[in-house]
Amino acid sequence: MSAFTVIRDTTPSSAIPRGAVVAMGNFDGVHLGHRAVINAALEMGRAHGRPALALTFEPHPRRFFSPNTPQFRLTDETAKLRLLAATGLAGAVVMSFDKARAQTSAQDFIHHDLIERLGVSGIAVGYDFHFGKGRVGSPSLLVNEAPRLGIEVDVQAHVDIEERPVSSTAIRDALAEGHIDEATTMLGGPWFVTSEVIHGDKRGRDLGYPTANMRLDRDCGLRHGIYAVRVARGRGANRVLIDGVANFGRRPTFDNGAALLEVYLFDFKDSLYGEQLDVAFIGFIREEAKFSSVEALIRQMDDDSAKARAQLAAQPGAFPALGEIE
Repeated sequence: MSAFTVIRDTTPSSAIPRGAVVAMGNFDGVHLGHRAVINAALEMGRAHGRPALALTFEPHPRRFFSPNTPQFRLTDETAKLRLLAATGLAGAVVMSFDKARAQTSAQDFIHHDLIERLGVSGIAVGYDFHFGKGRVGSPSLLVNEAPRLGIEVDVQAHVDIEERPVSSTAIRDALAEGHIDEATTMLGGPWFVTSEVIHGDKRGRDLGYPTANMRLDRDCGLRHGIYAVRVARGRGANRVLIDGVANFGRRPTFDNGAALLEVYLFDFKDSLYGEQLDVAFIGFIREEAKFSSVEALIRQMDDDSAKARAQLAAQPGAFPALGEIE
C-alpha cells in the first residue's frame, strides 16, 4: 500500500492487504489517547513488516442508537480520515454501523470481520473500547482470544494530562467552555472544521470587516464567541495558510439568527464563495455580546483583531497535521 487507502464494506476481499495490524476505535478527534493506540499499531506493524490500518465505524454508534439526540462530533468522517492519514498509517477500514452490525455478537465480529474478511495479524485498542452486540466485546476478550487465533493484541492504558484522562468527551467539554488551549493540548494540535463559504448578508463589508461565512454542523457545541483562527485554502502543495479572527454565534447586535461561523481574514481580498476552507481554532478571545451601536461594535472588532494577531503570532504555523485521502 503506497498511499493512504480507505477500505469499506463494499471493497473486494482481493483489495484488502492480508495480515495487516489494525488500531481499532471510533477515533472522534484523533486525540492523544487515540494516537497512543495508533502508535502501538504502527510499532507492531514495523516489528513484523506488516501494514498498519485504523479500523473505525461510521456513522458513530451513538448516532445509530440515539438518532434524535444531539451529537457534537469533533470530526466528521472526512476530517477523521484526513487526521488518520497524517499519522503514518497505511489506510483505514471504515465499517458501516447499521442494524446488522449492531446485532453482530462480539465473537462473530472477531471471527468474521477481523479474521476472515480482514485477516488481521494484530490489534491495538484502548483500555475502554467495547464492541459487539450489547458492547460485550472488550480488550480482555481480545487478549484471551489472541493465542488461539494466532494474533497479537496490545491494550493501551488511558493517557493523562495533569492527572485528567484525555477523552473525546473532555475535549467536547473544553470546546463548549471556550477552553481552546485545553482542547488543543488533548488533541495534540488545534481543533478544526471544514465548511463551504456561503453568501451572507454582506453586513461585514459595511463594517470594514468582510467575512467568509460558513455553516457548521447543527450539533456543533463550540462556545459562541470570538476566536483567533488560522485558515487553510487549498490542499496539498497548493495549500495556503491565512490568519484571521472569527465569530461563531448568532449575531445578537443584528438578528440573533441561526449560528454561523464568520471569518475575517487579515490582509486578504480574494473571493472565496463556494470554496471549502479548513478553519483551525488557535485561541479564544471573548464571548459573543450585543452592542448598543455599530460604532461600539467596530471598536470592539478592532480590539478583537489586534488580540487575534497577537495570539496567532505567538503560535506561528500552528495547524493540524492533515493527510490526503486516496
